[in-house]
Amino acid sequence: MNSIIGILCFLSSETLKMRVWVVFLLCLAGHAFAAPTEEEPNVEELVAEEPAAEEVDVGTNPVQVEVGEFDEGIEVDEDVAENPCLNYQCKKGKVCEVDESNTPMCVCQDPSTCPPAEGEFEHVCGTDNKTYDSSCHFFATKCTLEGTKKGHKLHLDYIGPCKLIEPCLDSELNEFPLRMRDWLKNVLVTLYERDEDNNLLTEKQKLRVKKIFENEKRLQAGDHSLDLLARDFAKNYNMYIFPVHWQFGQLDQHPIDGYLTHSELAPLRAPLIPMEHCTTRFFEECDADDDKYIALEEWASCFGIKEQDVDKDLII
Repeated sequence: MNSIIGILCFLSSETLKMRVWVVFLLCLAGHAFAAPTEEEPNVEELVAEEPAAEEVDVGTNPVQVEVGEFDEGIEVDEDVAENPCLNYQCKKGKVCEVDESNTPMCVCQDPSTCPPAEGEFEHVCGTDNKTYDSSCHFFATKCTLEGTKKGHKLHLDYIGPCKLIEPCLDSELNEFPLRMRDWLKNVLVTLYERDEDNNLLTEKQKLRVKKIFENEKRLQAGDHSLDLLARDFAKNYNMYIFPVHWQFGQLDQHPIDGYLTHSELAPLRAPLIPMEHCTTRFFEECDADDDKYIALEEWASCFGIKEQDVDKDLII
């Protein structure tokens, strides 16, 4: 966590909006909380509840808030010997209970049993434009709606209380990838500089970032005009290809299938929306065929990467 906080401090030299967002993330880190990733409903889950797979590490990408700290759904009585719920995991919004034959099963958690929020920083906003006290309250509520049209449409929208998000103008939408590309490049360079024995990057990733780090033409981190960012992208286009691919690979985790779902985007978009009001529209328009999945080709296109430069090997 210390390495991530340090990286976020470094990134605080970016735009004003990004600085405010960094402070917000640091508050979260200071309280050891994390943004949840949301499970996509599927037919199998609606028919029968299976033990959830172990939480997948979303990686060391500081663009994301770490996953897992909000998962407080399973409560066990340690005085009860061989409680089958001890080794039985349920997805967010559900808790483990045993039936008459002492067989564990997952049932929806009562929202009233969620720990009370310690502050506003724990609040989350749902796509129903309702503020929930915490992610625990949100996912418990979503669970009770499972199998319904309302439940299928309900997702975690962003971290923090619901508020008015200004409409994203076309001109503002065009600016979004300029800042995001530069930010991703600087995140990778900082990870490379601080990696050492932290295993923040794989050896293959380090080699790719090293080329960017040692390039004398690299635009240093800082507050830059949009015109400068646009000129740098055109002039040093090759420096941005890997960062865009890397971010896709960091998000494509549940499962790793070459597509990003609403839930997989959550660790990136949930903290970002309150500070970057074009976030939602940007990701919606990335889904060019409107099939609710963002393929690597669609993602790369959104960030200005040419079709011939899209390479699945770069996301590994």
